[in-house]
Amino acid sequence: MRCLVTGAAGFLGSHLCERLLQEGHEVLGIDAFIPYYDPAVKERNLADIWKHPRFRFYRLDLRHADLRDIVQGQEYVFHLAAMPGLVQAWHDFEGYWTCNVLATHRLLEAVRQCASPLRRFLYISTSSVYGRYASGDEVLPLKPISPYGVTKLAGEHLCRAHAEAFGLPLVVLRYFSVYGPRQRPDMAYYRFIRALLLEEPITVYGDGFQVRGNTYVSDCIEATIRAMEALPGETYNIGGGEAATVWDIIRKLEAISGRKARVRHEPPRPGDQRYTFADTSKLRIHLDWQPRISLEEGLRQQWAWQERELALT
Repeated sequence: MRCLVTGAAGFLGSHLCERLLQEGHEVLGIDAFIPYYDPAVKERNLADIWKHPRFRFYRLDLRHADLRDIVQGQEYVFHLAAMPGLVQAWHDFEGYWTCNVLATHRLLEAVRQCASPLRRFLYISTSSVYGRYASGDEVLPLKPISPYGVTKLAGEHLCRAHAEAFGLPLVVLRYFSVYGPRQRPDMAYYRFIRALLLEEPITVYGDGFQVRGNTYVSDCIEATIRAMEALPGETYNIGGGEAATVWDIIRKLEAISGRKARVRHEPPRPGDQRYTFADTSKLRIHLDWQPRISLEEGLRQQWAWQERELALT
């Protein structure tokens, strides 16, 4: 199958490209390398697949580029490209609006005009669309509390409008707190591990009792691959089976590393979710998916990867 992956050089996009290639698909990757973090990190993410014979890559910005030739002939579109994160969203709303809404609109319009053999359009959304408490199934009220969540939900609505008006074969996937090798440098577990490796203080925002349902990256990608066969119109939560507080994660990392964390407290961040834990019953029933990697095993794998990365930089 011919697959288009936007955000292909990012944490999740690079893993998805690798898995699609392993499955025998042709993959066309797009990434704008917006300097949300060091572009060299993204270049390393794709290091093992740059020269794969079934992989093509275009460095372009969905907000500006002519996308008609890019989407032509694609059978599956995985739309992961987005401005992620929390803190910057309050200071750069234009960036979040253009990356998460305008770019999605332009991609949808190109698909509508050119991608006649399209089988599925998979829009990668987030638990942030649920708001402060994201615990339950896909019918939870949608009440985002950050510009990131607001713009990702707007992207969902745009996709559904195209599905209703033009028959877009849409599947929406809402990811919950994904971690593992290649995690973005701004994400919590990356920051915690880096601080321990460098014997620096770990910054904890708020009281540290925020809860996350943790999804290891390979489990997340497996669910995404299975969603290629989902019925158009479906929405799925994708989340792991283990919830943990910030303090739980720090204690686990202390045990893995044999090091004692030094903690620096900061005030709560505006828009931070208090409790997230995905009910994935629908995904399990429809697509026979379940998480495989335990939280402890996943953290060990991320620790080992970051230790290697640090040695290379």
